[in-house]
Amino acid sequence: MNRFGKSLLVFALVVVVGMAFRVSWSALRDVARATGADATAALLYPFVVDGLMALALVATLVLTDEARRFALRVLAAYTLASLVLNYVHGLVPELHSGVADWGRLADWDPANWALVLLATSLPVGSIYFGSDLVAKVLHHRPTTPINAEKTTETIAYRSTPDLGESTPGPVPPAPVRTMLPAPVVVDLVKPVEPIPVGAVAAESARPRVATGRVPDAARTPRPVRTADELLTEARSATADWEDADLTAEAIRKAVRTSSAKARTLRETLRAERAALPAEAAA
Repeated sequence: MNRFGKSLLVFALVVVVGMAFRVSWSALRDVARATGADATAALLYPFVVDGLMALALVATLVLTDEARRFALRVLAAYTLASLVLNYVHGLVPELHSGVADWGRLADWDPANWALVLLATSLPVGSIYFGSDLVAKVLHHRPTTPINAEKTTETIAYRSTPDLGESTPGPVPPAPVRTMLPAPVVVDLVKPVEPIPVGAVAAESARPRVATGRVPDAARTPRPVRTADELLTEARSATADWEDADLTAEAIRKAVRTSSAKARTLRETLRAERAALPAEAAA
């Protein structure tokens, strides 16, 4: 619908609401007079009831969630109250001529008390509910327009690389896979010739690479020899040595012991050899 059509629809609605208010205005004015209102109060009474209905309708269009449901309840309550008072005005002819008894809206006392309570409580309810609706409308912060405005500003200030990608073009069809001929399998494994019995494997000329110091945990534990056992091994290993060859380093390598023990063995062996000529002379 264009702008002219919308304007015409709103104008027709205002006209219909105005005529309906005029019809209801007479009934509510006469009811206000019957409940003891003066001429000025009776003239303003219809605006209190039907005017709050219009305010609640506007608040319903603006508010959301729980506040909107509250405005709908107020609108329904005051619409029902206006309907009841207009109905009573149609049932009591005395209200039309202004000769009805003061405070008398029905012949049955309980019904009369309820109607008088309803008519007199509507102005107080208008003050309370109208103030609450206005406060809710003034404090209402729509979220969707603000978020949309922020999104628009963010997109406007983005640089070209940050903007979203354009709609991709049509995807080209996938190439048709052609079946290739099966590859020719060539047997490259040579038959293993049997090794004749008694053949010795040739020594590899490849030098051994030093792997560093062997950890203690990986070494084979050697038995601990006593001093007498070391001395016996040293005597046996150096039996045919000359005195000049009897050194600590030579003894250490021969019996595979420490340098300190090798020096001790050297001194002991030299002392034993020095004592041999003396014993022979004696």
